[in-house]
Amino acid sequence: MNVPRELRYTKEHEWVRVEGGEAVIGVTDYAQGELGDVIFVELPAPGTNVAQMKTFGTIDAVKTVSDLFAPVSGEVTAVNGDLKDNPALVNQAPYAGGWMVRIRMQNPKELDGLLSAEDYEKHLGAHA
Repeated sequence: MNVPRELRYTKEHEWVRVEGGEAVIGVTDYAQGELGDVIFVELPAPGTNVAQMKTFGTIDAVKTVSDLFAPVSGEVTAVNGDLKDNPALVNQAPYAGGWMVRIRMQNPKELDGLLSAEDYEKHLGAHA
């Protein structure tokens, strides 16, 4: 299982990569594996404000539909339009082409409450 060291994580299996004051967000390799084949991703429009740990969209897979939770609060500045035509990118490249949204963070200190890669691996180990 791939858990990149430079990212932060939620217990709900979202990841965050900070790029120039914005948070790029997606779901983890573990999450996409548990979901199975992703067939649709519903994301908010740019300009939407999201709150930390509140639902910002859904991910539909062959097995189930799951809510997506915002790891940080802020304004959605971009969504990954490639997922509309190719939602399988979430399965193929969860940390690259399968990213979901970019959020201009209201409070970067919220990142401090997220899990490190090591803590996320421990969290996964508790569910194994």
